[in-house]
Amino acid sequence: MSTHSALRRARQVVAATMNPTIPADRFDWVGIDGTVDTGLLRETKEAIELLLTDRAVLHVGRIRDLPIEAGGRQELSSVIVRTVFDRLPARRSISEETLNAALAMFVEDVALVRRDAVDTGVVTRSADGSSYSLPASQLKS
Repeated sequence: MSTHSALRRARQVVAATMNPTIPADRFDWVGIDGTVDTGLLRETKEAIELLLTDRAVLHVGRIRDLPIEAGGRQELSSVIVRTVFDRLPARRSISEETLNAALAMFVEDVALVRRDAVDTGVVTRSADGSSYSLPASQLKS
């Protein structure tokens, strides 16, 4: 099942719960006789649960096109970089090579995400540009 169809079905379930007057024939998980296809909803639940795990990136692929608008792009870049640092073993700093490899799991334009994170203060770059670290205010205690 695709991520897109799982999210679409989840939205439908919520919509039907919030507004029971929506005609059931609009949902592919409701049969002609009004029965609910519990197997299809179970698959949807499992797909959504997968999206909430660290393994999600292995199933949804990398982000190819970042938002053009700087604010939205920088916000997304910040989330990606924080996620990378959360997943790496606790270190004071990491090399640019390590950061690039980790970012490449999420996005195609690694350099742009890394630059956005530095520009917004999510990470700091060493003077020689060889390593990156979280500012002291963002380190977990």
